[in-house]
Amino acid sequence: MNEIEKIERDLSKKDYFVISSMLFALFFGAGNLIFPLHLGQLAGHNWLLAAVGFLITGVLLPLFSVLAVAFMHANGVYDIGLPVGSSFALIFLTLVHLTIGPLFGTPRTATVSYTVGIAPFIPKQYNQIGLFVFTAIFFIFAYIISYKESDILTTLGKILNPIFLLLLFLIFLIAFLFPMGDPNSVAAVKSYSSASASFINGFLEGYNTMDALAGLAFGVTIITAIKQMGKKEDKSVAIVTAKSGIFSMSAIGLIYLLLIVIGAMSLGRFKLSSDGGVAFSQIVQSYAGIFGQAILAALIVLTCITTAVGLVAAFAQDFHAHYSKLSYHQWLAISCMAAFLVANCGLETIISWSKPALMLLYPIAIVLIILSVFTNIFKKNKIVYRTSIIFTLIPAIFDMIVSMPTVVSRSAFGMGVAHIRNMLPLADQGLSWLVPMLVGLIVGTIIFKFKTNK
Repeated sequence: MNEIEKIERDLSKKDYFVISSMLFALFFGAGNLIFPLHLGQLAGHNWLLAAVGFLITGVLLPLFSVLAVAFMHANGVYDIGLPVGSSFALIFLTLVHLTIGPLFGTPRTATVSYTVGIAPFIPKQYNQIGLFVFTAIFFIFAYIISYKESDILTTLGKILNPIFLLLLFLIFLIAFLFPMGDPNSVAAVKSYSSASASFINGFLEGYNTMDALAGLAFGVTIITAIKQMGKKEDKSVAIVTAKSGIFSMSAIGLIYLLLIVIGAMSLGRFKLSSDGGVAFSQIVQSYAGIFGQAILAALIVLTCITTAVGLVAAFAQDFHAHYSKLSYHQWLAISCMAAFLVANCGLETIISWSKPALMLLYPIAIVLIILSVFTNIFKKNKIVYRTSIIFTLIPAIFDMIVSMPTVVSRSAFGMGVAHIRNMLPLADQGLSWLVPMLVGLIVGTIIFKFKTNK
């Protein structure tokens, strides 16, 4: 590298704004509306503590996931898991992409679009057939755009997202000028009745955004953009990512906080909804009527399909790279077809079945993010990585089984696993992995330091 190439240029405010916008677009989609809104309804007067927990896993952790990619010089999920071993890295990549892709994340873009935007206009008796027709059109369109690898929707998203956010803040303004109720006086559901339970459940609810997993999968896009702007040194890239991330994630955090408060306030007029999609539709119709609902429906459908195109394309690209017997277009077809089938199970079912997968993957992702951010200390040491992962993986599997729908969790097998899991600290809070993870990290570090000193 010559001297000219070594020189890094200072980024302008416009450059930082572009990076911040990319981070915002990466982590915030129309689907992210539903979880904080429903959390506010569940937490009631304990909304603030629930919000703090939610912001840790829904805002801070995704930011650290992108920083982890920067510190590890990674090209994606595979590289993040590679210090554990190539087989583990491939399995982790597969599970992450299946989760944020065709099994849960991608179908959710269609079901959120339908639940929030279309369902209010469809008679209840035709709801299932309406979902079928809508999701078929939705994923055919996503396939066609992704097949041609066109940037039409990306360009469209740059126009739609600001309009969508403008309408969202208009709803916020009206909601606080004409509140439906007092968020500090509405009752919380039983599982959120105490301060600690509200915080922990808010923390776990943040898993549903899937943004920490998305950050590991797509963070390289941000890192590449920063390097193309003239930053060459890894430390400089990380600093730019952190500065831009603080701005964009603060904006997302503010949106989440307002949604949580509005969710709590909505209980002054509505009953607890089955999911945040239903709640959002009720709130919009209450304030803006059928005309406002129609405008919002169009924007939500278009912004969600923009997200879907990005997800199916990323899935096809990564799976073609690591499972090359099938072409990009074949993986694309599989992704769209699988997402279509899952989407027709409905939003509530998708959310309930995604929980076990997230209970397994998030603890592993948290460990890998910590080790990656502090890679200068651990030097990608296999002993530290493997010890930490093993200690985390076993209780995470227990949490996954216990959080499955009752057909599994209440079976003889599920009850047996629950009995073993309940012996671990914080098991009743869904955090049975936390103490073992710390133990594994400490043990691995001691072994690493001992061998290094020896």
